[in-house]
Formats: sequence, C-alpha cells, structure tokens
Amino acid sequence: MSLVFRNEIDITVWLAGRTIADVAILPRSRPPVIRLFAGKPASSLRSVLPRLFSLCSVAHQVAYLSAVEAARGEGAAADTVQRRVMVVIAERLAELLRGLFVGRLASDGTSAVAVRVLMQAVTILAGVASEGAWGIAGREAVSQISSALSALGIIREDQPPRPGSALAAHLANLNGKALSLPAAEQSFLSAADDLDVVVKLLTEGVSFSDAPELHGRIPETGVWARRADRAPMLPPHSGPAGRLKARIAEVARLLAWLDDGEREFEGGVIASYGLGPRRGAAAVESARGRLYHAVELDDDDRIVRFEYLAPTEWNFHARGPLVRSLKGSLLAAGRPGEVAVRTLVGSFDPCVGFNLTFREVRHA
Repeated sequence: MSLVFRNEIDITVWLAGRTIADVAILPRSRPPVIRLFAGKPASSLRSVLPRLFSLCSVAHQVAYLSAVEAARGEGAAADTVQRRVMVVIAERLAELLRGLFVGRLASDGTSAVAVRVLMQAVTILAGVASEGAWGIAGREAVSQISSALSALGIIREDQPPRPGSALAAHLANLNGKALSLPAAEQSFLSAADDLDVVVKLLTEGVSFSDAPELHGRIPETGVWARRADRAPMLPPHSGPAGRLKARIAEVARLLAWLDDGEREFEGGVIASYGLGPRRGAAAVESARGRLYHAVELDDDDRIVRFEYLAPTEWNFHARGPLVRSLKGSLLAAGRPGEVAVRTLVGSFDPCVGFNLTFREVRHA
C-alpha cells in the first residue's frame, strides 16, 4: 500500500520589529483513510495502523479497537482494559522521554552514559507497549529508566530537577528573556468534550478533523492541558520553561505508576462511546494529547466510515493554542529570539516535523 501525503507543518511568524504581529500555519495533509479502508473488514486494519501511524501507534490501535468494540455493542473485559491502559501509559512515557532527551540534552557530555542507558530502556519499553504485553521485560525496563532518570536529576513529580543536572541547567537557560509572552486565553480539551468531538467526527468528517473547533473553542491538548487538570492554577502564559517542567513532572508521575503496577490510573486514559447501531468511537489520552477514532460498520462488519482526530490538529490549528501563545509576543533580536520561538513551537510537540520561517510584515 502506497500512502503519499504531506507530513509537515509550515509555520510563518510575521514580525513587526521585535513583536510577533501574526502567525500563519499551513497544516499537514493527512492520509485519506476513508478512501483507503472503506469496504474492508474491520479486523483487517489492526495490522495496518502501526504503518500508518508510526508515532503513538499503540494509542491508535487501542483507540481503533475500542471504537470497533463500541460499534459492535461489545465491552472489553476489565483485565483487557487495564492491560490497554498500562501499554498506553508505557508508550506515553516512552514518547515523553524521547522528547526530553533526544537532541540537545542527549549531547550533554556529563550525562551521556545515563542518557544512553535511558534510551535503550525506552526502546525496550516501547517494544513491550507495541506488543500489548508487559511481564518481566516491562518491569526491568521501568527499573532501568528509574535509575537513569535519577542519575539525570529527575526524582519525583513534586520535585524540580536536581541542581547541577543537565535538565536543571537547561531549565535555567529557558529564563524567558529571549521571548516575552503575553497573557493568552487558555482553553483545554478534556474527556468532558469527548461526545461533542466524536459526534462531529462522524457527522462532519474531514472538514472537522482537519480544522477542529467546538462551539467557537479551539482548545489545547497534551502535557500542558493535563497539567491544568491537576494544578489548581496555571500562569496566564505558558512558556518553554513551564512546559518543560510539566513534562518532567508527568514523566516522574507515569514512571511511579508503572513501577507500582497495581494502582488504578486516573480516569479518561481510554473511553469508548456507542453512537447508535453499528457506530462507535473512542478517545485515548496519548503522549501528545487526546486522540479520537470513530467508525461505522455495516452488517458484515466492514468499514463504512473511519475517522480520526489527532492532538496536532488542535494545537497547530490556524487559530489555535500555538497561535494564541505567540501573537503579541516580544522576542529578542536575531538568533536568540528565533531559537526561543522554535523552542516554544517544539514544546507543543507536533506528531510531524515543522518548518519555521520568520518574515517582516513590511515585506508582505
């Protein structure tokens, strides 16, 4: 099967002097899943999904299976749901750790050995998650990750990175002087929005999933939104340092839960919804935010419709959270300001690559 689509986001930052006057986003083009899968048996897609969605593939598989079960009027057994939650959390941890340590922090000489051990264990953990299993390999990977993170300065959710660690130094460099953000409206996607989202998915299709909006809201999803759900109050702006701290805290929390293995995780990791005869949907809280799948099946269990909505479409909407965060910001001249903007864009964690261009308004 040949899948050709544009898998990058183009972001243009328009500058009026040192102020960001506007931000233009040209989103990625997504694979034409309806055309590809219409008429195929529902069971045939499970092996295709990891090739179609290379990032967060476990979350996509769980969302699809849960949506199909809901369309059939079936319910997964409690132990199946618990196993799915565990592998989704394992994948979320693996993805968040890659985002933390692949790149600049991985090149820190004093941390090279710990980062190497960490990435090896993350690879094992991701493999365990993709196989839908756990067992000894999963427990050993979690133990190795815990030891490596301790060496790298991450101890507990409620503690900042250890002074002198590479993460602490990186946080100190994100002091906000290169990019001054205005107080922006903050709106967050949550499980309370699920029914609205999945109904729109099945009634409006790609016109909704390509540029989602809920009654005038374009909420943010992902680590910062989950932090908002747990914190009594967030600052009025969410810069790179705050977002990095939220990611570090979530990594510590997920690791502690996987290390325990017995406690129930907070609700909303996986939710499924029956939407009438042969129609179903599911939501999964993936690393980058809330992921949705919706399906309609015929009486022979073949796909009539298959829709999905990834977190990136919310966060990188043309009028969405990233644009709201950047517009009106004041940035330092030259490369420091541009690097700060790129860091902020990266902290929104798109599931595809992005191109960032700076232009002066007078050149329009």
